[in-house]
Amino acid sequence: MAPQHHPTGDRGAFGAIPSVRLTSESTETAATRADLDTTAVLPYASSRASKSTRGLRAWMMTAPIDVVALLAPLLLTQNYWRGTLANACLTIAIFAAGGLYRPRRHLSILDELPSLFGRLLAAAAVVGIIAAERHASVQYVAGFMRGVVLSAVLVILGRAVSRMLMVTARKRRWVEHNAIIIGSGPIGVELARLLRRYPQYGLRFVGCVDAPSRQGVGALPLTGTLDNLEHLVRLLECDVLVIADPDCPESTLMETLLQPRSSRCDLWAVPRLWGSRSQAGYPDHIGAIPIVKIGDTTLSGPRWAIKRASDALFAMVALLLLSPVLLLCAVATFLDGGRGIFFYQERIGRYGKPFKVIKFRSMRPVDETESQTNWSIAHDRRVSPIGRFMRRTSLDELPQLWNILRGDMSVVGPRPERPYFVEKFSAEYPNYAMRHRAPVGLTGLAQVSGLRGDTPISDRARFDNYYIENWSLWLDIKVVLRTVTEVFRGGGR
Repeated sequence: MAPQHHPTGDRGAFGAIPSVRLTSESTETAATRADLDTTAVLPYASSRASKSTRGLRAWMMTAPIDVVALLAPLLLTQNYWRGTLANACLTIAIFAAGGLYRPRRHLSILDELPSLFGRLLAAAAVVGIIAAERHASVQYVAGFMRGVVLSAVLVILGRAVSRMLMVTARKRRWVEHNAIIIGSGPIGVELARLLRRYPQYGLRFVGCVDAPSRQGVGALPLTGTLDNLEHLVRLLECDVLVIADPDCPESTLMETLLQPRSSRCDLWAVPRLWGSRSQAGYPDHIGAIPIVKIGDTTLSGPRWAIKRASDALFAMVALLLLSPVLLLCAVATFLDGGRGIFFYQERIGRYGKPFKVIKFRSMRPVDETESQTNWSIAHDRRVSPIGRFMRRTSLDELPQLWNILRGDMSVVGPRPERPYFVEKFSAEYPNYAMRHRAPVGLTGLAQVSGLRGDTPISDRARFDNYYIENWSLWLDIKVVLRTVTEVFRGGGR
């Protein structure tokens, strides 16, 4: 059987990958591909990484140690248990926001110290000020702050020990991740050499791909071209892609990286101006080559869990709070046009899956074909005054809260479109189909940026893809707040 692909999250210090077993079938599959160099694949395909650590991630060792260290003062006294818990929660949140649980290739407690000190101090200051406000006793506050100092010292010591254990595990190849280098130029060659020689970076070099123009001319033998990347990711059970210096336009590279299997890999890149000094955060590197972690280009793993949980909570609360408004809209729609207050229409959701979107009816189309293929009814005479008001204030969209609760949609995301137009726009605009990497939304970044109605589809797709690639919970909150502003301004259709 061909080796199975294992879903991945951030590949950090831990999270070993199972050994690649190239059976006769998988080897034959590779050999039948004329553009794959199996002599370049086979020598590096086998991995000795332990299967028992396959599911671990970088934060799974660091975060528990931080929690234990922050709660350690409770072993000495329970007099300050509320403040200790608050300090622990705030510190973990600040660490997570500051990227202290993200995977790194070069592990050193000395690199982390400035960031650790600053965030520990910020958390202690906030909790200390609150404690001083709540308790007038100087003795109480002094006792509490002694516990905070103790926990901060233990956090730093715990981090130092965990980094030593991680580096040891990598050096002994108990933990490693199969990595494909994209680019066979001088930087790609040097990265391949470094990964083969220094296992402490936690990556096992298993192959190199580049544009067909470099096949047979680079210093590093190519396992295949960029067109083969999807096949190689599966064949080599690859979890990490490292972009070095590929000989191809950025648009071609992005199209390749957004393929289903490639998009599930962790993505690292050598900056174009890799000799320049980064001013943001604390830099990472392999050998003397700077390297940066590229954020996920799809909503998956913990990111998707957070978004789905927030969507469900928002939809439930909104349905309860807006139930009087929904009732009034239903009554107004019934009085305006009789039965059939809801309008159901097929739309395309995440990964191209169709679903039925629910709206309050604002007009009656002549037939189903018109409903599916008529682009805009904003100025249609059949739209009643009540329907026009509901469309202008976006009240007709409120039943989609039920779609969100069911999981068909999200609160924020690319607006869902009808199958006819999805097919049409996907053929006309190369980046349009990529917007279906995420759940469709009740509102979206494109809509609150003024891209509604008869506005360029290419601009909408660009905003939608930007939203997916830069998603955060705060970005969702900003879009919702801007949506509320648009509703009160009557900026709908």
